[in-house]
Amino acid sequence: MRKGSHTQYDIQYHIVWTTKYRYKVLVGRIAERTRELIRQSCNSMDVSILKGSVGKEHIHLLVSCPPSLSASKLVQQLKGKTSRVLLNENRIL
Repeated sequence: MRKGSHTQYDIQYHIVWTTKYRYKVLVGRIAERTRELIRQSCNSMDVSILKGSVGKEHIHLLVSCPPSLSASKLVQQLKGKTSRVLLNENRIL
């Protein structure tokens, strides 16, 4: 149970997303970096990760977040930030 100044809330979302065409690209260094980026994004948005795992082609998260943050905005931030950073870091010229 989390508390605000005049509220108590327990909002939890189970979020699952997959890679495009379910390609098995979330392995090794990329999986570790993805996990790190998700943690950083959640910390910056005041979101607590209750459980999470990074599989070869999908990511599972159980998060608790404040009521001011909608589920769609949370997923948009997480997927957008991780994909942009990973793409820029792993770009082959």
